[in-house]
Amino acid sequence: MTNSALDKPLTIAGREYRSRLLVGTGKYRDLEQTRQAIEASGAEIVTVAIRRSNIGQNPNEPNLLDVIPPSRYTILPNTAGCYTAEDALRTCRLARELLDGHRLVKLEVLGDPKTLYPDMQATFAAAGQLIKEGFEVMVYCMDDPIACKRLEELGCVAVMPLAAPIGSGLGIQNRYNILSIVENAKVPILVDAGVGTASDATIAMELGCDGVLMNTAIAEAKDPVLMASAMKKAIEAGREAYLAGRMPRRRYASASSPESGLPF
Repeated sequence: MTNSALDKPLTIAGREYRSRLLVGTGKYRDLEQTRQAIEASGAEIVTVAIRRSNIGQNPNEPNLLDVIPPSRYTILPNTAGCYTAEDALRTCRLARELLDGHRLVKLEVLGDPKTLYPDMQATFAAAGQLIKEGFEVMVYCMDDPIACKRLEELGCVAVMPLAAPIGSGLGIQNRYNILSIVENAKVPILVDAGVGTASDATIAMELGCDGVLMNTAIAEAKDPVLMASAMKKAIEAGREAYLAGRMPRRRYASASSPESGLPF
């Protein structure tokens, strides 16, 4: 039996998922392209910016849930665009109301419109309050091992350090921080933000991350549906490589064939 066959499903807040790729719904040409890309990605968890998407609060406009029905996908409402803990709390409560008591949310509290880096103090405060109110919190944060551990200890069900600024496509900028975060975690660690192409997603998975969440890398590709398919395969390849175990890096060459018993 291979390591791949022994792999456990991704488990978040007690629910199991076969796909380790999570996707967003912003920046697509239209809802049909959104639907096609998400389907090609194989994602089972789809995040929705409550402040920017219509999931029923505007009955006279197209409803995003018509193309990503909750009966098929786990809808992950997020607080994108919130710059205070109070706004993030208000947005999560609205999502719970719109989604019939839904508890799983993705918390983002931004600190700066230029970098979209998280305000970690406000993030800690909002996470603590949401958990007190019964929410299951997946949290976007800096790639800081100490901050990630603190969020885990607060009770977040998944911690989501950035690879690089949101929408930058720069890929993982600090692999050793991500590695430290993964090694010390007891909850799922998912890279969130900064992935630009398939190899970036594979690197995250090879480091041992439990999954990757992305939006712009797919939506802003020339062919979003094809890129979604590429990302699905990249996640699977990276996970298998992590399970297989990388060969050691060596300073000097090592012959591929035996060097003993040669005729001359």
